[in-house]
Formats: sequence, structure tokens, C-alpha cells
Amino acid sequence: MAPLHQNNPNTTERIKSAIKSIRPILHQSHSLLDNAIKTTWRILLFLGMISLLFSHTITVSTAAKQIDEPTPTSAPNTSGAYITVIYIEPINVRSGPSSFDYPVIGSIPVGGTAPAIGRSPAGEWIQISFPAGPRGIGWVYAYNVKLSPGALLPLVEPPPTPVPDVTATANPTYVAALQPVPTSTRKPTFTAPPPLELPTYANPNDEPAGGLQIGWIIIGLGVVGLMGMAISSLRRH
Repeated sequence: MAPLHQNNPNTTERIKSAIKSIRPILHQSHSLLDNAIKTTWRILLFLGMISLLFSHTITVSTAAKQIDEPTPTSAPNTSGAYITVIYIEPINVRSGPSSFDYPVIGSIPVGGTAPAIGRSPAGEWIQISFPAGPRGIGWVYAYNVKLSPGALLPLVEPPPTPVPDVTATANPTYVAALQPVPTSTRKPTFTAPPPLELPTYANPNDEPAGGLQIGWIIIGLGVVGLMGMAISSLRRH
């Protein structure tokens, strides 16, 4: 039996011509697919940059809005609950639920009322609306007031305690060591100089008369001696 290609000699040529005619179409399709993929990546990259830009703008505007608008510490009083002071004297309103950790920010007179907002976890303090306090709220001791009938107050977490002012103090030991210690030295005393002794000289005019007499005696003795010598010389001649 003869091979198939020998019976159809034009089959191979037809297949080759068909492949040659399809090859440009495949090449063109590959180019179009490559261009489509590149275009898709460019579009996705552009959309990603735009989404990042818009998300950053929204984040910044949201943060600015959060900074400008203070965050309330509790919800406004919508239940209509209020407190009435029943103590015998005005009560203190504090910035938090403690007599030791929070300062006094005001007071309410006897019989005064204020809207009630919430209560502390232990139920010993009641949060009220107090315009003079920080963020318009304050805390009163629950046993000094009376709640309106049927009032149900939600639990409110205490605010952070205020940071006390730190005063720089020096160590007394170091301060004492740095202070100069005065020494007990005597001040110089003034000593008067000895009196000045002036020399005194004797006046010749004030000599006594005895001195003059002795001089005359000496002269006389000299004259006697000369006379004796003269007499002695004359006797020799």
C-alpha cells in the first residue's frame, strides 16, 4: 500500500501555505495582546496613583476634622435625669470621681439641680452637666444628691487624673556642701606707735661758772711753769 503523502502530493504544500498565511495573523494577534496587556498595566497604575492620592487627602481632612472638633467624654443627657442637692450646705463639683485625685471646679447650692449624665463604676459619684467645668461636665458625690425618679444612668469611665506641677527641689546635702563657710579670722587691730623722742642739745651759754674757773687755773699753772723754766735757765748762766 502506498503512503498517504504519495497519493496526495499537494497536501504538504497546502499545509505549508496555510501555516504561512496564519503566521502573520498570529503575530499580529500576539502584538495586539502585548499592547493590550501594557495598556491595562498603565491604566491600573494610573488608577492606583489616583486612589492613593484621594485616600491621603481624605485621611488628612479626617484628621484635621478630628483635631478641630473636640471629642465629647459622654453622651448628652437625653433621658431627662437630673440631681437635686439634699446636703445641708453647698456641695463641691469636681473634675473627676474622687475627693483626692481631682480638683474642685465649682459648687452647687442647697436645693440646686443639674442634669445627670452618668455614674462612676462603683456608683459613688454622678457625672452632671456643669458648664463651668472642663468640656462642660463635672462630678458630684452621690450621697449628697438625690436622683430624679426612674433615672437610669450609664456607666462612665473616670477621666485621667491631672498631672501635678513638679517643683524642682535641690538636695539639702548638696546645697549645704556648696555654701561657703565663713572662717573666724581676727580683724587687724591698730597699734599706736611709740612716742617720738626728740634729741636735746645743751646750750654753751648755759654752762656753769665752774668750767671757766678751771680754765683759769690751768692757765695759771702754765704761767708758773714757764716762770720756773726761765729762772732755771738764768741760774745756769
